[in-house]
Formats: sequence, C-alpha cells, structure tokens
Amino acid sequence: MSGSAARLAALDTLRAVRRGRLLDGALQTHATRESPRDIAWLHELVYGTLRLRARLDHVLAQSVHGGLSSLEADVLDVLRLGAYQLLEMGGVPDYAAVSQAVELAKQANGPAAASLVNAVLRSVQRKGAGSFPAFEDDPLGNLTTWGSHPRWLVERWIRRWGAQETRRLVERDNERPDVYVRPIGMDVEEARVLLASAGIETERAGPSPDTFRLGAAADVRAALSTVPAVVQDPAAALVVRYADLPRDGVVADLCAAPGGKALAVAGMRDSGLVAAGDVSVRRLARLRENAQRPGAPPVHVFAGDARRPPLRAADAVLLDVPCTGTGTLRRHPDARWRIGPDDLAALVLLQREILEAASCLVRPDGILVYATCSLEEEENGGQVDAFLEAHPEFEPAPGGDVDASCLDAARRLFVRPQEHGTDGAFAARMRRTRV
Repeated sequence: MSGSAARLAALDTLRAVRRGRLLDGALQTHATRESPRDIAWLHELVYGTLRLRARLDHVLAQSVHGGLSSLEADVLDVLRLGAYQLLEMGGVPDYAAVSQAVELAKQANGPAAASLVNAVLRSVQRKGAGSFPAFEDDPLGNLTTWGSHPRWLVERWIRRWGAQETRRLVERDNERPDVYVRPIGMDVEEARVLLASAGIETERAGPSPDTFRLGAAADVRAALSTVPAVVQDPAAALVVRYADLPRDGVVADLCAAPGGKALAVAGMRDSGLVAAGDVSVRRLARLRENAQRPGAPPVHVFAGDARRPPLRAADAVLLDVPCTGTGTLRRHPDARWRIGPDDLAALVLLQREILEAASCLVRPDGILVYATCSLEEEENGGQVDAFLEAHPEFEPAPGGDVDASCLDAARRLFVRPQEHGTDGAFAARMRRTRV
C-alpha cells in the first residue's frame, strides 16, 4: 500500500465518520487490501487523529487565517491528518507528511486547497505544537485543548471529581489501548501456554482474572485462531464475573452484540440456554460470526428490540444497554465528537424503557443485571436507584467475586479508567423477590 493510498483511505474513513459511521466499521470498509503492517500504520493515523483532534485543531487554528470554521470539511481533515503525522508520528518524515497532504488536498478539493494545506502545514512544521492553556491556571481550557476532550464532558467530570482526577482520566483516555483476550471454555493459563507454543506473547494484567493482555507485536487474528477466545477488555470481563449468572436455566442477553459477554456466560454453563439478541442488523452479523467460531459454546442468536423482547421468561436477564460509552473513549475516540448532552438525555430514556421491559421477563428469584460502559451517574447508579424505587419486587443482590476497588459504596461494579487502567464499566445486580 503506497503512502498516498494509505492517506486517501484515512481521509475516506474520516469522511465516513463525519456521515455517522462508527470508526471501527468505517476503517474496515476503507482498508480492505492492506498488509497487517499497512493496516497498523493506518489504524495509528486515523485513531490518533481522532483521539487528539481538539489538540490538533488548537495547533492548526494558530496558522489558519479566518479560523477553522472557514475550511471545507475535507480540507480540515487533511490538515488534521498532516498535523498528526508531523507532531505525533516520529517515523514519518516531515517532507512526506506535507507533500502527501498537499496531494491529497488537490485530489479532494483542487489546487487552491492544496496551496492552503501546504502553507498551513509548513507553518506547523516551523512552529511545532505552540502554546496551550496551562492546567494550573485554566484546567478546563487545558483539558479541552491539549487533553482533546469535549468541553461539556470535561465540565461534568470536573464538577464530579475535581480537576486533578479529571486530568488523570483524560490522560488515560489519550493512551493507546492494549488488546486483551478472554478464553472461552478454557482455563486462562492453558490458553496462554497454547499461545506461547505458537509464538504469541501474552501477559497477565488488569483487574480481571479472566483475561490476559496480548503482546504489542501479537497478531490478534492468529491468537483467536489458536485458542477459543474473544477480544474483551478486563472491565467487560468483570461485568460477567460480577453478574454471577446461574449455570443452568435460561439466560437472556438482550443487547448482546458483538457477543463477548454472552459467549463468556455460555462458556461457564452446565446446562440450559443462553439466548443472545440485538436490534442492530449490522451488529447482529458480528454476533453470529463470533458465535460460530471454532470452540465457541452454543448460543441461541435472535433479532429483537430489547424494549419488546421476543421471549416469555428467563431465569436471568443481562442488559448491557446502549449508552454514551464515556468509559471507552480511549478505545472509541470518535465517540468524543459524536455524543453530546442531548444524546445523554435520550439514552437515559431509552435505557429506562429497556430496563422496564426486561424486568417483566425475570422469573421469581431470578436475576436482573443492568450494565453500561459509561461513567455518567444518570446512566448508572441514578438509573438503577430510580428502577428499584419504582419496583419493590426487586432488591439489590451484589454479585460475584471482584476486587473491592472495583465496587462503589452500594457494592455495584464501577470500574474507572483512571483507577484501573482499563475501560470503564458499571453493573448492578438485582433479584426478583416476588411477582
């Protein structure tokens, strides 16, 4: 893959994200013929550009007369890609970063755009990153520019945790995430031995005993073809452990795609049925693909809206509901710029509807687990408290064996990136005590 082809694929990916595609799917669409090395380079360029977008914009704004709002969207994205290569990708020669960006701008918007991109990037090359608001004087300004997080979210976090704690979270979000694997139906150490025999390095890390980290140079596809497993962050693995679902009977995972939690639950079963459904056709395809991997335990996959679940009853229901995903901004940097306060309010309403509908499926003495990958109180403890107040037939039933540092004051699971070095996750476990 030539440098120009890679950069064009990066621009096409950013265009798709602007139109509403999720980053992982957009990149898969536009990186179809590349070698693993090329894909790794492209992944770093696109993910890094989105991760540090606000930092790059702050730098670019100092060299763009008329402000960034005066630029065509494609031209601005070309500038971001070029600036990221200049400032963050040490292996890219400056001349290549500039010349390829100029050529990309010419293809996208013509000679005038190419001239502008050339002038701006050469200015960035001369000036470097420039100045940013100092954290000590202006923590909000620092964390929204250098920290590259949306203002509304930083304001929320500062009110909740204070500036220093928010700074720790922002810094964690800006790190490149590790890849963790969870064996399915196989002991963790047995899986690591098999991978080692195939030349794939692993390391025990993170708060979950059910996952391990792949080495930086490990091929994920090779690892998954060597042992029955799914890619799963330790925070998500802790949700399964905390849920402590029954080993028989019927378990319904109503928001299951891409299926990692459902497969993990099925891998610990003695008998019974795990039914895994999702409303999204695209995500359902990924769920089916994961469920059909060699060595995967049996899971019944179905299409269905969790607000109207096509099931009669279950001994346990797992709800990993749609959420803002503010605990996974390191892994999904496009979400920083996709969600806003209105999305938070809308998702809280959707979660409430799903929780209400799913609770009707739970048999007496059955278990209901509500989970998110959000850090926001309205989606987490606030949502569960409101449900329990409205439903006296349910009571809190704190779950399985997890470290105390991963529990909040109500003994609900709450994994925080700045504390645990993983994604964020929340889970509450409840039991139905009567009809």
